[in-house]
Amino acid sequence: MTLPQGHTLSKEERLCGKTTVSALISQGKWGVTPHLRYCWAAGRESGCNRLMVSVPKKFFKRAVRRNLLKRRLRESYRLQKELLTAGGVDLMLSYSHPEIADFQTLFAEVGEILQRISSKLSQP
Repeated sequence: MTLPQGHTLSKEERLCGKTTVSALISQGKWGVTPHLRYCWAAGRESGCNRLMVSVPKKFFKRAVRRNLLKRRLRESYRLQKELLTAGGVDLMLSYSHPEIADFQTLFAEVGEILQRISSKLSQP
């Protein structure tokens, strides 16, 4: 079974590198949902949006649980990334709740985040 072209998360769509991440954290805009903190910055020349997912060891000592949450967050973004209409946006999602949330909750929160960012970018 092949996936539609829009529902992939390629290497170009992943935010990595010390300088780009530190620039995002220092110059980006921050927001909060019940389970997530997020930071985003727009204005890159490239039309591709990039994502970084973080689950701190502070809340989940076991790597299995951290990886589960990271997979859920990446999948939520992958299925809803068309909600982010503008191009060239860097986004960092950081899990900030001590309990493991189910996929539906994270899916709704990621969708809310993408809609918030899109609405702020569409304002003049």
